[in-house]
Amino acid sequence: MAIPVSNSIARRIFLAKQGLSAAPSRAMSKDDLLQLIHDIGFVQVDSIQTVTRAHDQILFSRNQTFKREHLRALLEKDRALFEHWTHDASILPTAFFPYWKHRFRRREAGIRERWAKWQGKDFDKAFDETYERIAAGGSIFAREVKAEDHKSGGWWEWHPSKTALEFLWHTGKLSICHRENFQKAYDLTERVIPGHILKAEVSHEDFVDWACTSALERLGFATHGEIAAFWDLISPEEARCWVAANRDRLDEVEIETVDGGKPRSSYCLIDFSAHPDDWPEPPGRVRVLSPFDPLLRDRNRAERLFGFRYRIEVFVPEPKREYGYYVFPLLEGDRMIGRIDMKTDRKEGNLNVRRLWLEPRVRASAGRLEKLEAELARVARFAGVERVCYDADWMAG
Repeated sequence: MAIPVSNSIARRIFLAKQGLSAAPSRAMSKDDLLQLIHDIGFVQVDSIQTVTRAHDQILFSRNQTFKREHLRALLEKDRALFEHWTHDASILPTAFFPYWKHRFRRREAGIRERWAKWQGKDFDKAFDETYERIAAGGSIFAREVKAEDHKSGGWWEWHPSKTALEFLWHTGKLSICHRENFQKAYDLTERVIPGHILKAEVSHEDFVDWACTSALERLGFATHGEIAAFWDLISPEEARCWVAANRDRLDEVEIETVDGGKPRSSYCLIDFSAHPDDWPEPPGRVRVLSPFDPLLRDRNRAERLFGFRYRIEVFVPEPKREYGYYVFPLLEGDRMIGRIDMKTDRKEGNLNVRRLWLEPRVRASAGRLEKLEAELARVARFAGVERVCYDADWMAG
């Protein structure tokens, strides 16, 4: 018989699994940061910086003593973290690298086929030359291999050596060794990933088992589709087969949706508890989340659990945007309470708040606004600006 799980407990479980239930002001060491990233699984990387980088905001929203220099050291000195793809470019524990070797092998042929259609049959003409140059001369940036007559453009206009760098990175031959001004430096994987991890091999069966078990540990409860989507390493069919083969390790749960509709049938590991005493209440303060926060990555799951519909409108033409170019979700306790449009002006030293939209049935009470303003002051300090400035009609949303 399936275990019933109320919506409030389901939210508590997911928030705890995603690192949002611990006190955000507790002291965090470099080792603590590594443990946090391990526990939540990955931290998405994105180039947009209207306030601060996505990965920094994701970590700051969980712990506001987070230090960027710790993250850089873990990536570039300790090699305890590496950059690669889940559903998108992400920072991951290097301990997971042996499982990503399966991703490299199973996706290489598909990438070759797609990129040949995208860039033409000679898309791979610079692959060997680019690899040999790095092997002989060390790490390089894409700008260092750009052809003199190549005009800059978007990702659809990569020059041949940039295509080579990205293909060799996507397929595991190269790794990102460091960044400067967010530009990636590429080097041979054997010079980036520690040898004992690089040499480690796992069987296909162990790979699928890890991908499913570790996803479920970080989600708390999930359908087979959600299990497959978490890392984007395996197919839904592989996850379905894993569930069928491991029913002795799993329980069924019925997750109540926020609107009280039909419960969502899901699976959990057998030691799962739905007792409220086993899951802490998240802090009541307001927190600004990144648009790429893993709590909201699965938009449908977020809507079922929190009643919060969120879409990134970066690529939506401005007249068609419902909210704005890059709007930040707001979390208060276990509720998604709204979204806010803001941007730093580093020249003036301001965090400019343009507009606030609260969710239906969320009041703009004095206490709530006080908590929001306190959080915005913290975000401003983290972003390196001196003050928060509010547009005259910032609450008109």
